[in-house]
Amino acid sequence: MKRFLRVSLIVLLFLAAGSAVLWFGVLTSAESRAAAACLNRLEEVLQPVSAEAAKTLSADFTITGVEGLPKELTEHRVHVDFRYPDCLHLAVEIDGHTYAMARNGDEAWIHVPHQHFGMVGINEVPRFAGFPDSVETVDLPDLNLPVSRFQRQLLPVALLAKKTETGALECRLRPSLAERWNAGDAVLTLVTGEDGYPREIGLRSGEKAVTLEVRSVRLASENRDWSLQAVPEDQIERVALSHLVRFSTSTLEHLGKEIPALPPLDGSRSVVASHRKGRLEQIEGTRVLFLKGTPEEMGEQHGTLLREEVRDLMDRILYGVGVGSSFAKGRWFFGEIEEAQSRIEPFISDRYLREMDAMATAAGLHRQEARLGNFFPELFHCSGFALRGGATKDGRMFHGRVLDYLRGMGLEENSVVMVMQPDEGNAWVNVSYAGFIGSVTAMNEKHLAIGEMGGRGEGNWDGKPMAQLMREVMERANTIDEAIEIMRAGPRTCEYYYVISDAKTMQAVGIKATPDLFEIIWSGESHPQLLDPVPDTVLMSAGDRYTELVRRVKEGFGNFDADSARNLMARPVCMKSNIQSVLFAPDTLDFWVGNADSANVASHTRYTHYNLRELLDSAPPAEITSAE
Repeated sequence: MKRFLRVSLIVLLFLAAGSAVLWFGVLTSAESRAAAACLNRLEEVLQPVSAEAAKTLSADFTITGVEGLPKELTEHRVHVDFRYPDCLHLAVEIDGHTYAMARNGDEAWIHVPHQHFGMVGINEVPRFAGFPDSVETVDLPDLNLPVSRFQRQLLPVALLAKKTETGALECRLRPSLAERWNAGDAVLTLVTGEDGYPREIGLRSGEKAVTLEVRSVRLASENRDWSLQAVPEDQIERVALSHLVRFSTSTLEHLGKEIPALPPLDGSRSVVASHRKGRLEQIEGTRVLFLKGTPEEMGEQHGTLLREEVRDLMDRILYGVGVGSSFAKGRWFFGEIEEAQSRIEPFISDRYLREMDAMATAAGLHRQEARLGNFFPELFHCSGFALRGGATKDGRMFHGRVLDYLRGMGLEENSVVMVMQPDEGNAWVNVSYAGFIGSVTAMNEKHLAIGEMGGRGEGNWDGKPMAQLMREVMERANTIDEAIEIMRAGPRTCEYYYVISDAKTMQAVGIKATPDLFEIIWSGESHPQLLDPVPDTVLMSAGDRYTELVRRVKEGFGNFDADSARNLMARPVCMKSNIQSVLFAPDTLDFWVGNADSANVASHTRYTHYNLRELLDSAPPAEITSAE
């Protein structure tokens, strides 16, 4: 019996060996084996059998082409150093300046030498200076390859490779394995050098593709110093490690993210969700959020119904745009905005702070994230106009608002029309973004509309922030005179320009406001910054955009209706950064909203029509049926 088992085992081993040889010979090709050899050569460095066997890999490459990703990524020289399992250094040259970031064990750092500025992320540092208990520990994982060692051993069999006309190896996984390994339709292109390392790498997946030209690859046995190498003039900030991690992940997750255009208008309207007195509807493919009650109730409704959108926007603004701005300014963003907060917050209504905090709790955010997100220093470069009386076809009033700001940074895909019904003050519509309780574009039930454009004066923060001041106008003012007095009383921050229209009196006004200056320009009046006035209009913009706006208004004077008034906002009156364009008809409470998508600025997208009175009077969720 034992002899039979031994003979059987020997036969099975021979059969297994023969099958393996047959499998390897039939299912592999010279191209597949060459591609696998190149990738496995990298594996020896990127994931050695042990930390003791690790070597330092240094390489220089250039991103020579991209598809479906920002074109700005191309033609930059990149240097990388890597040592398994937890050391990585990247340096990229942009416009003659070097930007470096690194992982050094349990720390991470970013350095901008020409700004003499750097940040070292450490777990022990609180996320927010005023909250010592806001420490958030981040466990940085080892820098492992995304596939297992067993999967890499199967590469010669798993890969289908062929040579292209240029001699490159074009590789893809066998369909059954691609699905099992979650590789999709990815195609890898390799050109190898005499040393076996790749000299050109291309990766395509779906509509996205990137090509790298590798100029040099070097190996060293000795370890290097991975800490930030600062000079005496450098200002190095110790910051929360989680802030730098969230900056990196937010940037990578949203790189090249597409925002589709809205579908054709179809009259659809449905309730997505409701929470207590609030509800979220979808109208013609757009979000409309209904908030009602006390500050706490409205904040809870907001954070509950738009939880994911609020979290996404705060992530983009605070950890993407905010932390990223530190490199250009040479100042730590959270230090700057928290200093601004300490000067702004004493002037903000307690009602607004309570609403922010309730929203943060409902959305699962730290309350400081919601507050800082709402205090984000807006530097808008926008346009606005009001047309009335003789300027329009039927003597109506139209109020246009063009928002040019941070297109492609995540605001527009979190856009929402908010119907606000506070327990104190006027009901109003806030054309805004998830998580933002202040306003830059609004109209109230008293037929007042308002928009703004930013100027200079960043750092003059001892007053009410612009967005909260505009909300105060909406909720407290019933006439244009009351709106002016609220704005005049302030106290105000920075430098802003406003257009306010009142359909009850058919009056419109432009305002230039700083902490110390308050100037009013009524319809048709001139100003040193607005030298070409047009009767029955307030036209506010800057430079060539103002010139073009004036030209268009003069050309269509006396014939403007809703359609032609919207056309006033098209390029070049709006900028390439135009993320929102809105036309109000305060007399009827109609308004039209356009939001940018990946292909078009807001003024060139589909506008959606709403009516504030109809929205306020619409039935509660149980009585609204989804459109078929």
